[in-house]
Amino acid sequence: MKKLTSRFAPSPTGYIHIGNVRSAIYPYLLARQTGGKFILRIEDTDRARYVDSATDLILDTLKWLGLDWDEGPEKGGPAAPYFQSERKDIYLKFAKKLIEKNRAYSDATSPEEIEAYRKADSEKKIPYLYRNHRPENLCFEYKEGVPLRFVADPKPRSWTDAVMGDLSAGPEVQDDIILLKKDGLPTYNFAHIVDDFLMGVDLIARGVEYLPLIPNYLALYEALEIAPPILASLPHILAPTGNKKLGKRDGAKSVTEYRDSGVLPEALLNYLACLGWNDGTEQELYTKEELIKKFSLDHVQSSGARFDEVKIYWYNGQWIRRLVAEEGIDAFFPRTKDFWPKTAEAYEDNYKKRVFSIIYDRLKVLSNLRDMTGYFFSDPEIRPELLLENKFLKKAGLSESALVSLLSTVAETLANVPETSWNAETLKSTLNALLETTSRKPAELFSLIRIAVSFAPFSPALELTLAVLGKNVTLARLNATKSALLLDGE
Repeated sequence: MKKLTSRFAPSPTGYIHIGNVRSAIYPYLLARQTGGKFILRIEDTDRARYVDSATDLILDTLKWLGLDWDEGPEKGGPAAPYFQSERKDIYLKFAKKLIEKNRAYSDATSPEEIEAYRKADSEKKIPYLYRNHRPENLCFEYKEGVPLRFVADPKPRSWTDAVMGDLSAGPEVQDDIILLKKDGLPTYNFAHIVDDFLMGVDLIARGVEYLPLIPNYLALYEALEIAPPILASLPHILAPTGNKKLGKRDGAKSVTEYRDSGVLPEALLNYLACLGWNDGTEQELYTKEELIKKFSLDHVQSSGARFDEVKIYWYNGQWIRRLVAEEGIDAFFPRTKDFWPKTAEAYEDNYKKRVFSIIYDRLKVLSNLRDMTGYFFSDPEIRPELLLENKFLKKAGLSESALVSLLSTVAETLANVPETSWNAETLKSTLNALLETTSRKPAELFSLIRIAVSFAPFSPALELTLAVLGKNVTLARLNATKSALLLDGE
């Protein structure tokens, strides 16, 4: 297989969303699969929308996802610089080649005049094309402060898209597009063609929204005598409803928001790679190495892929369990650093590792730790109504005095468990013995104990919870709950 050089060329205009990232993942996988190069280029010529911090965010996000680049910012390379705003002279050089062929002209037509052309065509109910209004005497030279336009050569064009298949378009979609803006910076339509050529890019993967512009790009390739690279148009990521392109209003978060909530890079990479692609098997979890080995453009679907945030969290839960199983608690634990409740700061890592070891298999995102582990680090607020309204205890018809009696029995029994034997195995047998002693069903007795020590909607297996809390804390909470019920019943 031929080594492919591919690229990711984002614009630093704000947060980086999942659609941007998928456009980086596919070319990255193909470059790595073929032993080629992956280039990062920052397309920062849209100065009106430029955001200072956006480039750092792009670099940080790619590093976090493990999408390392061979050439680009921070690394350099033979085609440097890798910021389009620093390549102005290069674009002018190529623009002058077109001017020499009478294929580019300076055009001082004002925005107001252009708008009048649009309006006139609209009133005539004909498609607006600037080439139908181009000046009679074209100025085949470059003038600073004046936009430079391409002289279209409208004719039928056909090409093969690596995702969409064989495509064609007529002359009616080809126009005198702007090459250089009045500030001297290039438009995307011109700059990417020059840059991809000079950087030796063999594959361009980008959103399907660029498909209508391909005939103009083909005309530019032809005029510059450049062989077009492989073109791959990636279908839209659709809103959960499936009827429109995904937007922020549809609940899509930035990559940073998913990261800050405790989504793992392995999970997000896996999900986005599979959003519109599969290898024809039932496999769902892929490591980056497996994706590099198995990915192919001919298995990318040509229709839009529906976004499903629930699926992201499913992937994340699966990856948490997988990595803990493969690496062990100690190796995985540093990833949890920023996700514990504030009350956990006073506790040593060894204790937090014990908490994590009994709860990780219930996590969807690491930030769940804040909500699900608070009672391990501070005494919960005692709320007798949670006991009185519990469906199992309510169904059993247990009065407050009966609950107090049961709690007394539980506390007395657990008090007899030696500190040296306070572990999950001993506690499990002790709790099972309590079922016999109290003649209660597991759902009744264990619900009572679980609520009394945690007052949380969820806790791990009861014997595991008590083992981690320790004997003193467990007994103190049982007795505190008992006292609260006594006061409540007065």
